[in-house]
Amino acid sequence: MSGHNTVAREDCEISCASHAAEGGRDASAAGERVNAHTANAPIAAFTPASYVRDNVIGLAAFLLALASTVLILPALGVNSSGVLLVADILTLIALGAGFLDYRRKAAFYHELHHLTEQLRQACVLPSLIAEPPFLEGEIAYDVARRLSQLSAEETAALRDDAAAYRRYVELWIHEIKTPIAAIKLMLANHPGPESAKVAHELERIEAQVDQALYYARSTSVERDYAIREINLASAAREACKRHSRFLIEKGCVPTFDIPDTMTVLADEPWLVFILGQVVTNAAKYGAGALIFTAREEEAGTSRGRTVLEVRDNGCGIPAADVPRVFERGFTGQVGRAHGSATGMGLYLVASLCASMGLHVGLASEEGTGTRVILTFPHDRTRKELFGA
Repeated sequence: MSGHNTVAREDCEISCASHAAEGGRDASAAGERVNAHTANAPIAAFTPASYVRDNVIGLAAFLLALASTVLILPALGVNSSGVLLVADILTLIALGAGFLDYRRKAAFYHELHHLTEQLRQACVLPSLIAEPPFLEGEIAYDVARRLSQLSAEETAALRDDAAAYRRYVELWIHEIKTPIAAIKLMLANHPGPESAKVAHELERIEAQVDQALYYARSTSVERDYAIREINLASAAREACKRHSRFLIEKGCVPTFDIPDTMTVLADEPWLVFILGQVVTNAAKYGAGALIFTAREEEAGTSRGRTVLEVRDNGCGIPAADVPRVFERGFTGQVGRAHGSATGMGLYLVASLCASMGLHVGLASEEGTGTRVILTFPHDRTRKELFGA
């Protein structure tokens, strides 16, 4: 039973990841709306009143039989005491049978109701509930088990499709990087104003390609990262170096107040990409200064953590938009005003941070600037679980 539970749970998690990978499609969006509506629908409760309503025909038949018995027995010479005794015995037998039948059904339906309210993946339900000892429950249980099996088969197919699509995306990205590198080399050998313009556009293409690669990885159930102890200052400088041309063009100057010996537990390529998204966002929206600061909090305790703060003096974000900045596809007033926002950068930041067990937060004041705060737990079990 436990093995089936584990497999079913994994298939459900894979299904969630597969749907996330295809989340942009209209069919998936429609399905999500239907699922949300179904999930919010009230579930019928099994109560004594509902049990009586469900057995009203049997109850009426018993009352009719009891009345007939009470009328017939005197005609057969049974005195009133005997009639009353027979009626009492029949009533007690009926009540006892009804009570026992209600108890066994109530135990099953109450457990079913509780699990349905608590479970996130309904396909594991048959593995968590005991098979009921009555016909209606057996039918419902068998149907649920069959639906669970069909769901497992469907999610396995979705998993294979998602894995194949992801492999194709990654292969395409790696292939497209070859001509990008070749063009960059040619531009370096032919410096000039026009080459600089082309190089700028090429960097934009490369940034979008990298974003597509990390999006594909963020929606995969496979782990493409390794938590290791890395130098935080080096990762921050590398992120700025990769986008140095863009920072220079926008007049954005980064400064670093991070101890050279400070380390954190993270995947370095992922962290560099995350910081790159923060850096380019700041420069894109008018920041002239970008300040990296880091500090340790509650070191030596189970809640020990390193906090990296990236502060800019850009245009800031309207207060109404701040709670939604990490949502996929959300651009907000500032993004729409600039016209080139995709709403994917900060979504990927939040998604990749969640995968690595990091916390990301954002605070902003319109017209003043924005602070992005990354929190790195000191818990070394993250390295043992995900590291190499």
